[in-house]
Amino acid sequence: MSCGCYLVAGKMPRITKRTVDALRSESGRAAYLWDEALPGYGVKALSTGKKRYLIKYRTALGRQRWYTLGAHGPLTPEQARKLAQQALAAVARGEDPQGDRKASDAPAQVKDVWTAFANDQFGSLKPGTQRDYGYDWERAIAPALGSLNVREVRRADVEKLHKSWRKAPYRANRILALLSRLMTLAEVLELRRQGTNPCRHVTRYEEKARDRYLDESELKQLGAALRSQAQVGAISSSAANAVRLLLLTGARLNEVLQARWTWLDVDRRVLALPDSKTGPKPIFLSESALAVFDRQRPEAGPSEYIFPSPQDPHRSINLRRAWDHLREVAGLTGVRLHDLRHTAASAAAGNGVSLLIIGRLLGHSQFQTTQRYTHIADQHALGAAEVISQAVQSAIEEQ
Repeated sequence: MSCGCYLVAGKMPRITKRTVDALRSESGRAAYLWDEALPGYGVKALSTGKKRYLIKYRTALGRQRWYTLGAHGPLTPEQARKLAQQALAAVARGEDPQGDRKASDAPAQVKDVWTAFANDQFGSLKPGTQRDYGYDWERAIAPALGSLNVREVRRADVEKLHKSWRKAPYRANRILALLSRLMTLAEVLELRRQGTNPCRHVTRYEEKARDRYLDESELKQLGAALRSQAQVGAISSSAANAVRLLLLTGARLNEVLQARWTWLDVDRRVLALPDSKTGPKPIFLSESALAVFDRQRPEAGPSEYIFPSPQDPHRSINLRRAWDHLREVAGLTGVRLHDLRHTAASAAAGNGVSLLIIGRLLGHSQFQTTQRYTHIADQHALGAAEVISQAVQSAIEEQ
């Protein structure tokens, strides 16, 4: 046999001290003796003269396993038989004794599974997804569970973590989804027993869609705050320009903040994103939006980013603090930067632009289901960009 072992020939006897003592390996190959009364229970004789009791079985998924019960000498054949009966009964219940042993012996912690996940799977994820996963790991999962043995994580631990983020239900559900991916990976790596993901049956929080958008009076308040706070230096000119561009285009936050100058095509009046949430995407630019880019060029300096960080030109600006300050000054408590995208879409819809054109203009994910309409000309989208621009510009700029 290619495995370098052989089985004792003839009718399988009952394993007793006499038959075990008589078992010998030959020509340096291990020999096996299987019990006639308890299928799967056997003893293995090594070339070293040592003998070990074991069972051979198949898991519920059909995978063959070998499970060592102990050495002959410390264990008698009858003691080993009782252990074999217990282990085979566990197999009959759908358990996997060898898989459990591997998980039990493994010193892996949850943070080790995270490292394996980041190393093996991050490359296939979009940058935004990588950032979100990194945030959820660093802020939530790592502090609570990172140092636990991955096999010891229980549903109670998961529920406690999930509930600790109940004031942010969307974030809590994303954290739960990431943790579930890690626990599934732990099973694949045989660090947990199959089918024991502790995130199963943890109830997700209800997520209510937010359709908040700014009306004309709120746009005027925001416009006044943009001008005044940039003039006194409370926010940077770059931050003010970025907020204006979000309003004028309806682009997603990261689409604007991560944009490079090389993506800007003034002649075609588009910011051509090589990738986005829905793949490559053009952001159509009105004349007012193009003017924002003109004002931003001296602010960006030599950076490849259109909106670089003032601390590091090789990174994009962070609008979080600037936006928190702006909405406080403008009296827009609770308004998110993403609501500026809703505002742009509302301005288009309120001025008679079709939902199909709005989907084309904003790059909605639903547009993937309407690719048969790709004959829609870019000038229609540019016209819609002008409609949004006129509705927004008149409110946020002084007349």
